[in-house]
Amino acid sequence: MFDRIFSAALAFCVLAGGTLAVGTAMLEHARTDVQVVHLPRVEITGKRAASAPQLAQAEQAAITQAQ
Repeated sequence: MFDRIFSAALAFCVLAGGTLAVGTAMLEHARTDVQVVHLPRVEITGKRAASAPQLAQAEQAAITQAQ
């Protein structure tokens, strides 16, 4: 009986302590200034990969040419 009450109380205390620790850590970091770096915009262009039947045909053509 005691172990059930003790384990529940222990779990509650651990959760409460963890919540307080996370809360104080969040409040400490909110006060500090954060340096932000703005990078230039990058534009990426590419082509769509070939479909599976097209790849199979290309592989078959390469095998045929190798023989």
